[in-house]
Amino acid sequence: MTRVLWDQVGERRIETGVDRGVLYIPNNVGVYDNGYPWNGLTAVTEKPSGAESNKQYADNQVYINLMSAEDFSGTIEAFTYPNQFAACDGSAVSAAGVYIGQQDRQSFGLSYRTLVKTDTNANAGYKVHLVYGAMASPSEKGYSTVNDSPEGVGLSWDFSTTPVAISTQVGGKTLKPSAIITVDSTQVPASNLQALEDALYGTAGTQPRLPTPDEVIAMFAGALTVVTPTVPTATTAGLITIPTVTGVEYRRGDTNVKVTGTVQVPGAIGQSLIIKAVPASGAYVFTAGVDDDWLFTKTT
Repeated sequence: MTRVLWDQVGERRIETGVDRGVLYIPNNVGVYDNGYPWNGLTAVTEKPSGAESNKQYADNQVYINLMSAEDFSGTIEAFTYPNQFAACDGSAVSAAGVYIGQQDRQSFGLSYRTLVKTDTNANAGYKVHLVYGAMASPSEKGYSTVNDSPEGVGLSWDFSTTPVAISTQVGGKTLKPSAIITVDSTQVPASNLQALEDALYGTAGTQPRLPTPDEVIAMFAGALTVVTPTVPTATTAGLITIPTVTGVEYRRGDTNVKVTGTVQVPGAIGQSLIIKAVPASGAYVFTAGVDDDWLFTKTT
């Protein structure tokens, strides 16, 4: 391994925006088999809580550190909401357009998308967020007169969640129940992601639905191939030979440009160049702890 480098070209990454909101209403057996587009979605704030330290003392020292259970809640903000959300907001519909408040609240599921950008790619990808077992709390709605600076009425709902069980083991480990799953499009194969989005958004012949966590895990099981990069070789004159390895891309450390064949260390004797390896897009991951960057110096 070489010395840690910060803010390299192509590695400055941010997450922004929110779109493609979908509301899912469970049926009487808890299956989220119907989805409805949530237009006018302006923000979703995730608020995980819990997982707090609770130190236990013995023999005048910390004996063990217990962690409290973790909860997931959040806030939804929008200019409007699907008609089907009325039941989730504590309203009963007595006739079309007639809503009676202060009724029992319906649980719901939610999916939404946030965008991923880098310094070299404004459309690097996105993350799909899936929320299960949500319950909305009563929320304030403020109405004001129309004036010379009109604004739409912003609506918001706080929600809490009840995690759902996960039976699939991951890496031989039994997972705890969860209410949130996030899928990063920049790290998963496009075909597997398409299968998830076909379920979430529906197709010409199928209704949109929210797959269970076990279904989501199954959609991506075996999707990634573990590969190990081969170390490049170099002459004392600084001529670096780049190996050809399926699933591995090699890049210059100074420009982050992909390289193949041979690469010359620039400059005079004593100058150096870092070559780094990255998994090829979409379907590959490196062996844990593998060396993935190397420093080459011109000595003659």
